[in-house]
Amino acid sequence: MGFPGIWMTESESVVYRVVPKCACSTIGQIMYYSDHGSFFDGDIHDATDGLHKWAQEHSQGPITRNVQEHRSYAFTCVRNPYTRILSSFFDKICGIQRNGRRYRGNLVPRLAYDYGVEVGGEDGQEEFDQIKSFRRFLLFARDTIRFRRPMDPDIHWSATSGHVSTFVRNGGRYDKIIWTEKFDDGMQGVLDQINTPHSVDLKEIPRFNESEGHGPKRLHPVEDYFDDLSMHLVYEIYKRDFELFKYDVEDPSNKQPIGEIDLDEVHAKLGD
Repeated sequence: MGFPGIWMTESESVVYRVVPKCACSTIGQIMYYSDHGSFFDGDIHDATDGLHKWAQEHSQGPITRNVQEHRSYAFTCVRNPYTRILSSFFDKICGIQRNGRRYRGNLVPRLAYDYGVEVGGEDGQEEFDQIKSFRRFLLFARDTIRFRRPMDPDIHWSATSGHVSTFVRNGGRYDKIIWTEKFDDGMQGVLDQINTPHSVDLKEIPRFNESEGHGPKRLHPVEDYFDDLSMHLVYEIYKRDFELFKYDVEDPSNKQPIGEIDLDEVHAKLGD
């Protein structure tokens, strides 16, 4: 299986497991800057050089050797399941993507037909019932994750623990897992542990939110999107995420973690 989702600096200063919708654009640009002293001109996901990525065949050898020998500091970043699935909805379902089209071609029309999901107009400005549509999307997301129908789960709403686990199951070990909600503290903790060709001052680093502006703005507080049924669905889908990464399943309005991540627990439970 190898190490899908792994990015590594060319200097091999640090190894990072990408988790979609968890600050990956900003992290990738920080890694790129730490090697080259400049940011990648464009979406870091599109970079084909300047950063080792498992998806690039020439990077697989260096990544495999590094991870198997644990040569470099390895980390990942996680996010509250409530805000992550909500962000996925507004970006990937309601939004227009960089290519000017809807995400995954006919996915949105299929959601409208099969689940009654509305997303507004092509410009993202047409009003629609965001809460009702999101809750219907959540049923679809649950079906893809639990039953793999009407399609396999998408990486943007599949469980964070699933992404994180591939690294562990194939022989990797994390030195740190940081929270999106405490990004500056967590990322500084990573930078303090590694030596990079160029120093990084997090106060000077912009946030590279590549999904911003793709779709309509969220009109309501996070908690308004989740009634008892949708909270149950979120827990059904992301039970392990809540438990391992210490988020509050009882209160969608509380984005912050409620405990410390136990790396030994993560490796034991995700290494099966």
